[in-house]
Amino acid sequence: MTKSTAAPATRAETRAELSRVPYDLLVIGGGILGTSVTWMAAQAGLRVAMVDAGDFAGATSSASSKLVHGGLRYLQTGNVKLVAENHRERRALAGDIAPHLVKPLTFVVPIYRGGPHGAAKLGAGVFLYSALSVFGDGVGKVITPQQAQARVPALKTDGLRAAAVYGDHQMNDSRVAVMTVRAAVDAGATVLNHAEVVGLRKTGATVTGAELRDRLDGGEFGVSARLVLNATGPWVDHLRRMEDPAAEPSIRLSKGAHVVLRRHEPWKAALTIPIDKYRVSFAIPWEDHLLLGTTDEPYEGDPADVRPTEADVTQILDEAGHAVLDSQLRREDLTYSFAGLRVLPGGPGRVAAAKRETVLTRGTGGMLSVAGGKWTTYRHIGRVVLDTLAHLPGRPLGDDLADILPAVPLPGLASPDAVAMRLWTERDPGARMDPLVARHLASHYGSIAFDLARLIRDDPALGERIHPGGPDIWAQVVYARDREWAVTVDDVVRRRTTLTVRGLDTPDVRERVAGVLTG
Repeated sequence: MTKSTAAPATRAETRAELSRVPYDLLVIGGGILGTSVTWMAAQAGLRVAMVDAGDFAGATSSASSKLVHGGLRYLQTGNVKLVAENHRERRALAGDIAPHLVKPLTFVVPIYRGGPHGAAKLGAGVFLYSALSVFGDGVGKVITPQQAQARVPALKTDGLRAAAVYGDHQMNDSRVAVMTVRAAVDAGATVLNHAEVVGLRKTGATVTGAELRDRLDGGEFGVSARLVLNATGPWVDHLRRMEDPAAEPSIRLSKGAHVVLRRHEPWKAALTIPIDKYRVSFAIPWEDHLLLGTTDEPYEGDPADVRPTEADVTQILDEAGHAVLDSQLRREDLTYSFAGLRVLPGGPGRVAAAKRETVLTRGTGGMLSVAGGKWTTYRHIGRVVLDTLAHLPGRPLGDDLADILPAVPLPGLASPDAVAMRLWTERDPGARMDPLVARHLASHYGSIAFDLARLIRDDPALGERIHPGGPDIWAQVVYARDREWAVTVDDVVRRRTTLTVRGLDTPDVRERVAGVLTG
């Protein structure tokens, strides 16, 4: 299959660049935090590099609930300021930064007889919630059982007294991550995935870089930097102990699992299902499927081994069963399950009650470690961390950082509807793109979908579906290989396309994808 044009630097070229150039900032970890800080640092004029031992957003950052939301449950704890901040960032992402990737979604909260919340309380809560978003998604209100079922046909109506309704947004977290990495590179950053830190460089007692090993070919190289940021998520303490073997733990981990099911009929809204006074579970229409979750329990094992257990799947299906008909919760409809680790501040107490806050520590060698974060506020967190780096004692990044523009969009900014229409109409009627494929490309790439359309014009075979059961096409694999740093089959099937979540990454599909990656 053909190569796409204007490809970024090869891995060999990137490794040579990383070894040759002294950087202002080396970011270790390419998840939510690492990619955001790298993007902000590049915008501020810093020479910045980012490396990750796996793929970008390959761990927890692509195992989220796929929501960009204000956090309705934070109102339970009276954290009105946090909800307002979340709403501001949510509106910015949906309006100015990534409207091609972040989509509005209505949420219904069923109110059952004997349930943990009454209609008056929930009605007041969703009204306040919508007020904090300046009513940008309509007015939160209470609706009848019949109105709720019209939005969610698989909703249980036995004992249903009413429902509350409010607006939020959703996304494909893997695609947002890839686009953010691309934005950082467009701003001047140098990035490399599948590059593992095997040691830290020190000048005297000060950390001044890292020694790395390319996980693909075993090649070793080093990166020098004035400041090193440890943004490795669940592995943050592992790297802190490289700096200082006596470093005390700074975080604890909580596992969150999700399952994905085939959906039998369209849902116009998602469900927020109260489990008890404080916990909720979600049932969310996503990628033509139904996403259910999540769990919240302590995790003390190796972060690389985190995965959903049979008990997790049972719990998620049982909790969804509070409000979803059994016919939509059949195990034979399960296409995928996944788990990630929330990084929480260290200390006593239940993980479910711990605050989701960012933890910043500076080690004995001057390395800054940062952990915690979420997609809704990831740009804001990146700016806060960069501001902290800029004002460290001794000013390791220098005195002059450029001001960051308030609303730099992610690549591909466009109306998905307009992109889909043009993709569908611009070819001869007999050779038009399938409308479902056009819609899929538009809502996962924005205007970058036109680059894929050009690949198809040059090689019509790239317009064929990878699997007849889903809308992903071969042009996405070529584009992922040549423009989106995809080097393993999982990079493609799980994070650059939707094949895995749809249960379509069959052995044959994986073998053919591997062939394209090595082609």
